[in-house]
Amino acid sequence: MERSGFGDMLSPRDTEMARPGRKQSSQKRASVFTSLDDSIGNMTPRSHLISRTPGLLLRQPLTSLSRSSMKQTDMSAILGTGGRSPLILQTSGLLGNMSMLDESNWTTVLSPQQTGLFTNLDMTEDVTMSAVLLREDDPGEAATMSMYSDFLHSFLKYRSTTIFDLVDEYESICNSQVNILGKIVYRATPGQQKFSKTASVLWLLKQEMVTWRLLSALYRDRIQSALEDETTFEIMSLNASEKTHIENFFQKDSFVRQSQMVVDWLESIAKDEIGDFSDNIEFYAKSVYWENTLHALKQRQLCTYVGSSRALVTELDPDAPIRQKLPLDDLDREDDARLLKYLFTLIRAGMTDEAQRLCKRCGQAWRAATLEGWKLYHDPNRSGGRELEPVEGNPYRCIWKISCWRMAEEEQFNRYERAIYAALSGNLKQLLPVCDTWEDTVWAYFRVMVDTLVEQEIRTSVVTTEETEELPREYLETNWTSEKVFEELQATDKKRVIEENQEHYHVIQKFIILGDVDGLMEEFNKWLSKERSVLPGHLLRFMTHLILFFRTLCLQTKEEVSVEVLKTYIQRLVSEKHTDLIAFYVSYLPPELAVAQYALFLEDVTESDQRHRCLELAREAGLDVAAITKTVVENIRKKDAGEFSHHDHMLDTGTTEADRLKIDVIDWLVFDPAQRAEALKQSNAIMRKFLASKKHEAAKDVFAKIPQDSIAEIYNKWEEQEMETSLPAEDDNAIREHLCIRAYLK
Repeated sequence: MERSGFGDMLSPRDTEMARPGRKQSSQKRASVFTSLDDSIGNMTPRSHLISRTPGLLLRQPLTSLSRSSMKQTDMSAILGTGGRSPLILQTSGLLGNMSMLDESNWTTVLSPQQTGLFTNLDMTEDVTMSAVLLREDDPGEAATMSMYSDFLHSFLKYRSTTIFDLVDEYESICNSQVNILGKIVYRATPGQQKFSKTASVLWLLKQEMVTWRLLSALYRDRIQSALEDETTFEIMSLNASEKTHIENFFQKDSFVRQSQMVVDWLESIAKDEIGDFSDNIEFYAKSVYWENTLHALKQRQLCTYVGSSRALVTELDPDAPIRQKLPLDDLDREDDARLLKYLFTLIRAGMTDEAQRLCKRCGQAWRAATLEGWKLYHDPNRSGGRELEPVEGNPYRCIWKISCWRMAEEEQFNRYERAIYAALSGNLKQLLPVCDTWEDTVWAYFRVMVDTLVEQEIRTSVVTTEETEELPREYLETNWTSEKVFEELQATDKKRVIEENQEHYHVIQKFIILGDVDGLMEEFNKWLSKERSVLPGHLLRFMTHLILFFRTLCLQTKEEVSVEVLKTYIQRLVSEKHTDLIAFYVSYLPPELAVAQYALFLEDVTESDQRHRCLELAREAGLDVAAITKTVVENIRKKDAGEFSHHDHMLDTGTTEADRLKIDVIDWLVFDPAQRAEALKQSNAIMRKFLASKKHEAAKDVFAKIPQDSIAEIYNKWEEQEMETSLPAEDDNAIREHLCIRAYLK
């Protein structure tokens, strides 16, 4: 907008900052990445999980909820008592523990890449590491290779304690890698192809991180719910307050409680990302709102006024623009639009208290008050007591809610202002237009669903003598379910949401929310059938550890699908040469398949030290080493086994590369003295084939592989078993054949 050049027409904003300064300052970004509440460092009781987000109708009342009535169970080893909150990622931002709206630190000069999850970048650390990674063809993949071993080490470390400590550790590993990738992306030259791959890996790991967070929250509650007697909750008195009724409602109804956890989870994700808010927010007013309009009106009262005569509101109460149908000054309209979008972003992140502080700071205390009315009414003095206690909540909440609903329906309001009051009143129709992503849309549905269920509970359980105007029937009588929410998502007309519905992690998150393990296994099966070779390695790692998580909780997974996921992950580990990890995952396959899979892997292991290492790892993992080594030898021995031709018709072609493999494979059987009998049998079979092909040198090389004390070792092992009979015929024949071949070769 063009500004007047007359000095006496400058508004308060212009006096503080000339036009060029205003343009430069627009490059500043108001940082809203506040540190999270330190009070949730330990495992949060189930009721406190519900109350993490202050913006929804129930959040504050449920904060005081306790679970002292919980029974002690035998599954404490699974549930655990420590760990971080399953909902909120502990992340330290640039602002540390200061309030987001601290006056002295309100505007922080940051580039877009410095905000959000990357706000804790230390630009002086890990310089060498970053320099090395930036030279990689795919730095994102290189930076995250350690995650494969980290996940295994965490599993081995925590499997004797609690499964949820392990899940929290998984989330922590992902968070560390997200921060590393953030540094790589920040330091990279834009537009390079290899860094688009890094950004893709970064997105995958962010999604994995929040999926572990969701899994921890929901399954803690589900297991605890299964262990409790849901009928033991106290019966509410008829004159109990709204707050008391809803506390009890959340305790006894696992569906509404877990639906609230989904809302909290989605808001925690938004809180992680809130620093990436696209608009640069600038608010200069300290105590007066619409200051430019006020300045213009004051100037018009002066006789010397020669500025624009365009119509503006003549009154400055909050309703004036709607009532008079006249505009504000353009700069105030611009600030209002930016403020409202920002307020909605804060509410979307569950930061209603921060939104209220921002309103007060910008001179709109009245707007902060409108965000306060959702709190449930509770008068602790009604139950008696010697000391007078403060009353909580809004006794006229029903009237407030109807007013919010009407404001959300008012077309003259800004779309974000309508969305703010739609979120507070449960008006889904007016909330969805500003929800552009999968997460936003799921949040809108689940938030409205919980709001509706709570409102229905209040109207059926809380006795009131007031006759108030009813909310719309379609809101009060909606029969919401989680399944219905995801059906609605499939029917959306937003292209981006439809596309995001199909993304792997969003599909996984959907089935975790629904608690449908069988449905999730079916999806895994489809992915393996259609795109086995292109599934990202990190996604396969997640799928594998998710199956191990379900098995630990004794949840039934489809065996054939679980086996296919494990096999695919093992094949990926083999191809990417994660040699030390393979034996552990093979041990979770059925015994016969485990032998076959590990033997297949060992066929390509040729170095003696590496072979020793692989066999030791197999023993530690509880695999049948004897069966595996036997299978390896048989697999190699039977390769290229064509029809036999008489040796008179064959020419000695010397020892080929394939022959050398068959010679060296005997090494697998001589590591363990207990396998000497098997070594004789397999070497005899190989030498027979070589002798029939007139490959005497190759046969001699095989013979040389057998330790000279092998026959004595076989007899000693048999005697150690205190057997009174002679050697088994099979072993005795093997010894005899070995001696015959020795005589022949001499």
